[in-house]
Amino acid sequence: MALEELVRMYGNLPIDEADVIIALGGDGFMLQTLRETITSGPRVYGMNRGSVGFLMNDYRTDDLPARIAVAVENEFHPLKMTTTDTTGETSVALAINEVYLFRQSYQAAKLRVEVDGRVRLDELICDGVMVATPAGSTAYNLSAHGPILPLEAPLLAMTPVSPYRPRRWRGALLPNHVCVDIRILEPEKRPVNAVADNAEVKSVLQVRIAQSTELTARILSDADHSWSDRILAEQFNN
Repeated sequence: MALEELVRMYGNLPIDEADVIIALGGDGFMLQTLRETITSGPRVYGMNRGSVGFLMNDYRTDDLPARIAVAVENEFHPLKMTTTDTTGETSVALAINEVYLFRQSYQAAKLRVEVDGRVRLDELICDGVMVATPAGSTAYNLSAHGPILPLEAPLLAMTPVSPYRPRRWRGALLPNHVCVDIRILEPEKRPVNAVADNAEVKSVLQVRIAQSTELTARILSDADHSWSDRILAEQFNN
C-alpha cells in the first residue's frame, strides 16, 4: 500500500506535530483533509491515488522531502454556509469548492437571491444554484457551464443549474467579500437541500454564503505543475 511504503521510507508523525500532511487519495479526500486541518495550520501535499486527482500531485515516492521543499504554496479562505431548515435548526459548514442548492423533488426550486442585503433576483426558478470558489470553479461549477476562475482571482462564481426563469440568466461573477443570502420560496411545495462540498442539509428555508476570512487552507503543488497552472490550462482545454 502507498501509505505503508511512504511510512517505511520517511516515517510518520501525529498530525498535531506535522509541518506538512501527505494526503493519499483523490480530490474528495483532499477536500476532506483540508476541512479537517484548516484550523490547525499544517500545509497539505496531496498525491493521487484516486481517479481524477485534479487537486493532487503525481504519486512518486522518490525525493519526497525535496519535492515538498520547492512546492508552490497556495492559501485560500473557504466558504461558510449557514443554513436554517424547516424545523428552525441552524447549522454551519465549510466548503473548499462550492456551496450549492438543489431541488429535492420533481418540482423546480424557486429561490430569491440577495447580495449584501440587496435583492438581485426576485424569483429564480431552476434545478439548483451554486456559489463556487476559484479552487472549485473547475469542478461542479464547470460542469454546469460556469466560468473557470484563476486561483488568484478575488471572485466567486454564482452559477445556476438548468435555469427556467429567468431563462437567459447564466450566472454572475461576485467579489469574494460579499454575503449571499438565498431564500427558498414555497418550501413546502418545492423543498430544497443545501450542500457545502459534501456536508448536506435537507429542507432548508434560508442559506447564507460568505467567505470565512478567519480560516485559511494551505495546499502545496509541484513547482512544475502548480495548481494555478492546472486551472489556467483548463481554460484552453477542448
